[in-house]
Amino acid sequence: MMDLLGFVIIIVKVLVVFAVTLLTVLGMVYAERRVSAFMQGRLGPNRVGPKGLLQPIADGIKFLMKEDIIPASVDKPIFVLAPAILLIPALMTFAVIPFGSDITLFGRNIPLQVADVNVGILYVLALTSIGVYGIVLAGWSSNNKYSLLGGLRSSAQLISYELAMGLAVVSIILLSGSLKLDDIVADQQGHLFSWNLFKQPLAFIIFLIAVYAETNRLPFDLSEAEQELVGGYHTEYSSMKFAMFFMAEYANMITAAALTVTLFFGGWDVPLVNESSLGIWGALLSVLSFSLKMGFFLFLFIWVRWTFPRFRYDQLMKIGWKVMLPLALFNIFITAGYLTIKAVV
Repeated sequence: MMDLLGFVIIIVKVLVVFAVTLLTVLGMVYAERRVSAFMQGRLGPNRVGPKGLLQPIADGIKFLMKEDIIPASVDKPIFVLAPAILLIPALMTFAVIPFGSDITLFGRNIPLQVADVNVGILYVLALTSIGVYGIVLAGWSSNNKYSLLGGLRSSAQLISYELAMGLAVVSIILLSGSLKLDDIVADQQGHLFSWNLFKQPLAFIIFLIAVYAETNRLPFDLSEAEQELVGGYHTEYSSMKFAMFFMAEYANMITAAALTVTLFFGGWDVPLVNESSLGIWGALLSVLSFSLKMGFFLFLFIWVRWTFPRFRYDQLMKIGWKVMLPLALFNIFITAGYLTIKAVV
């Protein structure tokens, strides 16, 4: 039975992860606007606060003050519920990702992870799959052709690339022999070449491309292509409902970056350093390591968006089914063959 201190520790971890995720969302909004401005030779936000740092807060206040318009022709219950169906799973996914080595406080060992689930990868894949329902329902309930097309595009896209992403993850599961994210991180500890990036380079490339498609980011943002669909599935949304879609997108980016680091870049581990022997400093070092690795992939999300053009819809489907899926199956075959030969020899 859980004692009071254990319950308090879990509540604190939940609040910290939730707060850090929301603050990172705000930081990503600011970073995207500044980086895109730099790449296009513009100034970007520079009026609200020093260097425009308070611009995301000003945007949030603006969304709160805007009129919440619900068109007369929409299916109101589903229309209102859809943004929450997309946002809540996006915020919950980070719960199983270990973001640092264990720390000893109050005489007990505290893992820097909200929930140590035996099927952590399945939990992540399941929750990320739920988000597509929010997009499809938003498009369908809006009673708008552009919104409906955006929702249908998104569902087709996510189904296509979820297969490749899942199969890329299967090769990692085969190597580590576990569905627990903690075990996958432990399997990569030691030197730099213990990372799955070097053991499974093809799986990493497949996973990274699929992640961009899963988060609806350029060059895979066909579900909300402004030139074709106005705003896609969120065309009819305004005020905070509109903001929730963007919060969900950035929250999914954060989770995707964290999962990429965990599966392929050793998670929080620093090569050739035994964090557990350094006590609380080792835990802080591991959190810093995880944050820097994650920051790199978050920057990559921004850089790719403002560098590459959008694919055509037929190209998107062709890449998913005729390139990514066969490569992912081939990679599993090679990995299984290697492990079989290794076991025999």
